[in-house]
Amino acid sequence: MNHKREKKISHSPHNSGILPAVYAVGDIQGCLDDLLRLLEKVKFNPSSDKIWFVGDLVNRGPKSLETLQFIRSLGDSAVSVLGNHDLHLLALTEGDKRYSSKFDTLLPILESEQRDELFHWLRHRPLLHHDKKLGYAMIHAGLPPQWSLKQAKRRAHELESVLRGDNYRDFLRNMYGNQPDRWSGKLEGVDRLRFITNCFTRLRFCSEDGTLDLKTKGKIGSQPEGDLPWFQVPNRKSEKHRIIFGHWSTLNIKTKNNAYPIDHGCLWGGKLTALQINCEPPKWHSVDCSESLVPF
Repeated sequence: MNHKREKKISHSPHNSGILPAVYAVGDIQGCLDDLLRLLEKVKFNPSSDKIWFVGDLVNRGPKSLETLQFIRSLGDSAVSVLGNHDLHLLALTEGDKRYSSKFDTLLPILESEQRDELFHWLRHRPLLHHDKKLGYAMIHAGLPPQWSLKQAKRRAHELESVLRGDNYRDFLRNMYGNQPDRWSGKLEGVDRLRFITNCFTRLRFCSEDGTLDLKTKGKIGSQPEGDLPWFQVPNRKSEKHRIIFGHWSTLNIKTKNNAYPIDHGCLWGGKLTALQINCEPPKWHSVDCSESLVPF
């Protein structure tokens, strides 16, 4: 790894006398400088503390390559789940430019000598992380109401095994699309994997029967009649579990129905947030961000 391009953080003791901290951090999207300021603010100590990243490590921000390098350098101190922009990078790395955007800022990664190493590392990240002891699960986007947490973990493992296997290129070539939009245990092949992908990395709104609305991206209240935020669907099977997620920078709430949204729009000039989850109640920490793009 090219350590010259990585900025180290201090290893000063974190609040001496207090148990090691665990933080969950919102979407970074290449805003490495803001992440480093946040870690300094909470006095993160990688030799004892743990940090969870909610995905979308890269894209649209100015330092996607350096962000990947830095988070990879944290080793076992960090857990990161895959987001839609991370999967987009994997597809581009394999040469699929059908869905490339003029807003992408991924070229430095694609041209990096470390590209293959970073690609291998990224495609081995999980889609769901669950810590039974702490009592929190983390995903990037959402879960359909039909899935319990146990079922969601099984679905995550299905997709993870494909991404880490020999046929991952076939999946990446067929990943994009909004159909199927409703879960069935009878789904097979690409359709099954695409639905799983869309839930974990793109979901915001759905209907009470679990039909996904992947087109509506705004605030609560902007959705068509009959749609609800995924975490507000009555009697969703995962509602008893505390779930941390990102992806939804316009949500403007902190906690609802055991859901903890932590994407507070760093890329858009909002805040980068860390939720400290080794304490009760959990504590919110944030820094103001320097980017000022307009959400689209």
